[in-house]
Amino acid sequence: MSTHLVLLLNFLFFFAPPKGNVPKTIYEFKVPALEGGTINFDNYRGKKILIVNTASECGNTPQYADLEKLSEKYKDKLVIIGFPCNDFGSQEPGSNAEIAKFCKRTYKVKFPMASKISVKGDAKHPLYQWLTEKQYNGYMDSEVKWNFQKYLINEKGELVAIFQHRTNPMSQEVTEAIEK
Repeated sequence: MSTHLVLLLNFLFFFAPPKGNVPKTIYEFKVPALEGGTINFDNYRGKKILIVNTASECGNTPQYADLEKLSEKYKDKLVIIGFPCNDFGSQEPGSNAEIAKFCKRTYKVKFPMASKISVKGDAKHPLYQWLTEKQYNGYMDSEVKWNFQKYLINEKGELVAIFQHRTNPMSQEVTEAIEK
């Protein structure tokens, strides 16, 4: 193998671009919805967006109820979008249909829910690349540590806050950030 080819392969291996196609702004994302159709982030310009990775069999699962309360309280200025994922403790093993049924039956969830995705590792969805990497979000690098971590986007499409999985959606910390 030639020296040039070895150098090229090393460069590609160590400096390869991200796996997904990561849009420049949050408003360019379109994701499949849990029950069919598409969630188009461009439809939420001028509102705050709270993105939450969710799971049906987690100790934090009761946060669905408070997410629904938060959604109702701030319905004119906030949209919550849930992203089911099975990345932590296999706590979201169900199909999209099973997840939708569980969310509606158990927690009366009305806010938009996306199809199940991965929020970490090699299969990380491009949206979560944008949320967790400063080179895309312009705010900070982060890591999704567990189910129900929350990312708040302001009305201009900028990431402005990250709330850990144990932070209750109705907490003063979250509501003050929404009211800013």
